[in-house]
Amino acid sequence: QQMGEVGGVQIIANDQGHRTTPSCVAFTDSQRYIGWGAAEQQSTMNPLNTVFDAKRLIGRKFDDRQVEVDIKNWSFKVESGVAKKPMILVEFRGVTKKFSAEEISSMILGKMKEIAEVFLGKEIDSAVVAVP
Repeated sequence: QQMGEVGGVQIIANDQGHRTTPSCVAFTDSQRYIGWGAAEQQSTMNPLNTVFDAKRLIGRKFDDRQVEVDIKNWSFKVESGVAKKPMILVEFRGVTKKFSAEEISSMILGKMKEIAEVFLGKEIDSAVVAVP
């Protein structure tokens, strides 16, 4: 039997017991935190390395007016990459790293997949993700 076959959708809680996982990734000298739990705590202590709302950069160029407005409101750094693609800069394990918004989003989706597999007790290869 597959999930959803019995008339409905099941929302799986994340590893902190919440039914939603905000798009937030924090990087430290020793690890990467995903979601608001530990990542939120990092946002006050480590604002330059806590990335949120990265999905707002997907499909946009660095010189896009909305990107310019967003960058002014973010504590993390964003610079122009190849073909004016916005690249997010963080310090991770003592090294400056550049990530695209798609890479940050992939980290979040990868974590969500891991949580779902633990919950279901098996590997999954498809899912529906709702993004507000």
